[in-house]
Amino acid sequence: MSGYGSHTPPSPPPPGPQRSAPAAAPPAQQSRHWLRLFLIGLALWVATVVVTFFTDSSNLVPTIVLLGSFLVPGTFVVWAYERYAVDVGTERIAACFGIGGIIGVLGASVLETYLISPSVWMYVGVGLIEEAVKLAALIMVARRIPVAGLRHGLVLGATVGAGFAAFESAGYAFNAVLSIHGLSLKDLVETEILRGVLAPVGHILWTAIMGGVLFRERRGTHFRFNAPVILTYLGVSLLHALWDSTGGIAVWLVARTTASDFQRAVFELGYMPSPTSQQVHLYTLYDTLGLIVVSLGGLVWLRSLIGRSRAAAPAG
Repeated sequence: MSGYGSHTPPSPPPPGPQRSAPAAAPPAQQSRHWLRLFLIGLALWVATVVVTFFTDSSNLVPTIVLLGSFLVPGTFVVWAYERYAVDVGTERIAACFGIGGIIGVLGASVLETYLISPSVWMYVGVGLIEEAVKLAALIMVARRIPVAGLRHGLVLGATVGAGFAAFESAGYAFNAVLSIHGLSLKDLVETEILRGVLAPVGHILWTAIMGGVLFRERRGTHFRFNAPVILTYLGVSLLHALWDSTGGIAVWLVARTTASDFQRAVFELGYMPSPTSQQVHLYTLYDTLGLIVVSLGGLVWLRSLIGRSRAAAPAG
């Protein structure tokens, strides 16, 4: 994500006797606030989980939810800002994360409630809606930021995606902790760990790609919705739909390859047959492989965008 754009050649030295220049100061060490933020946040989250486990204090559950949901997305945004977008400013990055993320989850909740119904194509609709609301949120919060180009678009898009992922994860974590037997700390911790690990190759990656192309095609302060932008939106929506569909695809593959005659008969009678231990392991394998394939597809796409930008920089 670095190295985009042309560099102005140095001007020649003035005529006359030359004096040797003083030795250049060593380059400043790159800031690693993101690493300290992650380590401190992780330690606080683990400590809160341990204290909650031993004290059964429900007062600490909101702290676990907030720390676990925002730790990875927030750390990623700080890393991207320190490495690639210091010139954008902390206030603008914070606005993209907070306001952009809230606008995204609000828009997605409203549209999915009224437009999505259970069907084979349900996840296609979810992908189209959530990527559209994140794109709209990015445009709303970044329209006054006077920057353009792939690098800034990648960072700003990833920041909005991180905000969306953080607030969405908080909702999933809240639902996970509630069970018919009371509060389930185990389900809460498992949900937050899983979503924290997957966040960088989910919403963050997809919205980064969308933002990169959107700002690459920007001219002045005007966003252009041309063919590259529209095709990118459809592409990241497809990745999103495939990501959400991996669980269903895994179930279908397991049923097609391992279901017994008894299980098929029970299913035809309207009952859900109990899976065998082998089927559970196969489901986990297929689901994990599906997520890996979708993630690799997004990462290859991102690498291609960066490679083409670097190749075009000398001529640009």
